[in-house]
Amino acid sequence: MAGIIDEIKDTYKNGNSLIKLIFINSAIFVLFKIVFLFYFFTDRTAFFPISEWMAMPSSPVALLFKPWTLITYMFYHEEVLHFLFNMLNLYWFGKIFLMYFDEKKLVSVYLIGGVAGGLLYFALYNIFPATFHPAILMGASASIIAIMTAAAIYAPNFKLYMVFIGEVKLIYIAIFSIILYAILIASDNPGGNIAHLGGAFFGYLWAKQFMRGRELTRGFSGFLDSVFSLFKRKKLKVTYKRPPTNDVEYKKQKLINQKEVDRILDKISKGGYENLSKEEKETLFKVSNKTN
Repeated sequence: MAGIIDEIKDTYKNGNSLIKLIFINSAIFVLFKIVFLFYFFTDRTAFFPISEWMAMPSSPVALLFKPWTLITYMFYHEEVLHFLFNMLNLYWFGKIFLMYFDEKKLVSVYLIGGVAGGLLYFALYNIFPATFHPAILMGASASIIAIMTAAAIYAPNFKLYMVFIGEVKLIYIAIFSIILYAILIASDNPGGNIAHLGGAFFGYLWAKQFMRGRELTRGFSGFLDSVFSLFKRKKLKVTYKRPPTNDVEYKKQKLINQKEVDRILDKISKGGYENLSKEEKETLFKVSNKTN
């Protein structure tokens, strides 16, 4: 069990921002499922309404007292299939996005695309109160659609292989999805489909502006850097003076270390990073820190 936990920690630590987003969604899903299970076997009447504090309400009064739900809703899932489908889509479309853009842009489009979806949902529910009944919004779909649409606008001819259909251009998948979401507003999940359209609109706008040399999320990326830097541990850098009489021994040790690094890199090229032992990963991590 400890080995599995260590492997999960290493995967998260060494993974890119896409992997971290999937891990965060997964951790929240599993955590709240454990809470649900606890109440199921104890006192169901005392169940704490988690969705009321994680999902985004359509009511202005409720949102006023729970403004954080504009962010938390895009990480919260209740249904297993909803969660699995969203994580698969996030992985597929996130991988395509990262072929053309960096990780900061991925996180920014995910977050702001989700906010755009939440705001459109909130606006339409309150502009047309007779059409839409009070509801709550949850799930990462709007964020994922923002990523998919941005990638489709920037690389419309990128092809995906679909079962029973064959190769399909990414732009056609995006267009079909957007049309479908618009039609499904008149279904039993109008809020979710409205949020999808909000996310798609932001993804389209972001990609178009980026292609014109303007990055809409530049300021937001800087803000995220400032926030995350507050939680990073400051490393105490210690430098050692090398004794001039031990020069031969120093060069010998340096050569040994270089050979070890070359061996590890060769192992990665043959079998991938996952095949490294924990000690090899730590060695590579220490060397990379020294060179930065």
